[in-house]
Amino acid sequence: MTHRVAVLDKELCQPKKCGLECIKYCPVNKSGADCIILNEEIKKAQIDENICNGCGICVKVCPFDAITIINLASELATDKVHQYGINSFRLYKLPTPTKGGVVGLLGRNGMGKSTVINILSGNLKPNLGNYNEPPDWDNILRYYSGTELKSHFEKIKDGNIKASIKPQQVYNVAEVFDGTTKELLEKFDERGVSKELVKELGLTNSLENHLKELSGGELQRLAVAVTTSKDADFYFFDEPSSYNDVYQRTSVARVIHGLAKIGKSVMVVEHDLTLLDFLSDYIDVLYGEPAVYGIVSKVLSTKVGINVFLDGYLPNENVRFRDKKFTFDSSATTTENFQVGNEIISYPLLEKKFPSFSVTIEPGKVSKGEVLGIMGANALGKTTFMKMIAGVEKPDSGEINKKIKIAYKPQYLTNDIDVEVVDLLEKANGGPIQGSTEEEQIIDPLKIKKLYNKSVKNLSGGELQKVAVVSCLLQKVDVFALDEPSAFLDVEDRIAIAKFIQRFVRSYKKSAIIIDHDLQLMDLISDSMVIFEGTSGIEGHATSPLSKTDAMNRFLKSLGITFRRDEKSLRPRVNKSDSRLDKTQKDSGNFYYKN
Repeated sequence: MTHRVAVLDKELCQPKKCGLECIKYCPVNKSGADCIILNEEIKKAQIDENICNGCGICVKVCPFDAITIINLASELATDKVHQYGINSFRLYKLPTPTKGGVVGLLGRNGMGKSTVINILSGNLKPNLGNYNEPPDWDNILRYYSGTELKSHFEKIKDGNIKASIKPQQVYNVAEVFDGTTKELLEKFDERGVSKELVKELGLTNSLENHLKELSGGELQRLAVAVTTSKDADFYFFDEPSSYNDVYQRTSVARVIHGLAKIGKSVMVVEHDLTLLDFLSDYIDVLYGEPAVYGIVSKVLSTKVGINVFLDGYLPNENVRFRDKKFTFDSSATTTENFQVGNEIISYPLLEKKFPSFSVTIEPGKVSKGEVLGIMGANALGKTTFMKMIAGVEKPDSGEINKKIKIAYKPQYLTNDIDVEVVDLLEKANGGPIQGSTEEEQIIDPLKIKKLYNKSVKNLSGGELQKVAVVSCLLQKVDVFALDEPSAFLDVEDRIAIAKFIQRFVRSYKKSAIIIDHDLQLMDLISDSMVIFEGTSGIEGHATSPLSKTDAMNRFLKSLGITFRRDEKSLRPRVNKSDSRLDKTQKDSGNFYYKN
């Protein structure tokens, strides 16, 4: 037995621009029934799931890819937690909060993580799929009787639960609070811990600053501090790593884990696998079809949960949710792989001075087919280095080989232009994109064809990032310079883009220079690395390109964390602080695993 999910992307559905093919060609409509109609009220297509036969013809004929039809196992019909409306997203099953533990929610964007957070925090009452006649609390409690979630929902019903949530969009904090960092912390510090948090999260220099003057990283850490300082039963952190460098991410992880140590329930949504591994005690995998439906798996240990997610298969539930595994290569590329004479770009000692900041970069080169990774704390000059390479900034001393062409994707993306994605991509490509080899080689593998008719200003953070990366790769250049390509992307997209860039650069004998704070992504994508060191905001110093093993070892030593390889997936794993393996590796000076 199957039951059917029919979801319509209302933004993509444009009846005025098409010939209503979905209505014309639906075989159920042809037999005289009204399976697909045009809803006169909202002027969009509407699908009756009860009589839809799942043939998929409407999916194929829709010129805008607005329809998704999925056949689900009928057992799931009894596990529906919430549905937003007709032909809308629905969520199946829920994770259970754990006292004294951090539960990591791992899955693609659009799988219902925000819905989970809203339901468990009491901000959204689950309708169990009955969006027309939502059930009352007695019916909801009856539905969850015999489960651990029943007592949780009883507390929500009686108003006895207090949740503290760190939202994903931290810039909104500056919009709703007109004051300084210190004033905001004092307003919400119910546990009397703000002084310790300021120190741990590196906010001392931001205390007197107005929120509108703070950087993205400062706002993120302030939001973590405010969420942590409230006295609550449940704490939810939605993507706490964004805008922060690796040092700041480990501080954030320690602060969040500190809540579990005092017996609180904590849930975290995070796409940086290194951070999630370091932070979580348990993992719930969310799978399904983005923006169509999401299913929450049974709870797993951190190691098993992340490996299961990478495998795309849940053995306990016998469910395959992705047709391919994500694998990590155990052999590190050495600089010898890139022969002398094959260099695309070389640069001497570079120096750049600003009124209150200076940066020095040791000489180096990048070869054909090579990906150079750049790592280091924020405000050490990484972006300045990339701008000098790209010709956007001029160094005070030292000159860069100007004969090469460079495409540059900046760190901060703006979506304030009202153009369709397809027009933006054609401009980057220098010609038509539909039916071109570039579409086949770049756009199809990165799955952004569906966004062609969307306006750039309506894209989500993740969609905008993918479009920006693709726009960069479409340009006819020698070197692709990408500043933080992982920001706002989910785990699957991060791994897929990292592997794609590496393959693309090698196949076409191009080069790439990549700045990112996701350690796993940098380990996966880089052939060699430049490490930035110094004092943030005052002076930075960059090494010459190092082998990946030497660079990672040096960088992890400065972080005080050690990596081992997972014996099954070969992915890098953070050793728990002060564990036997952590101590052994630190004693031997081997912070990065040996191959």
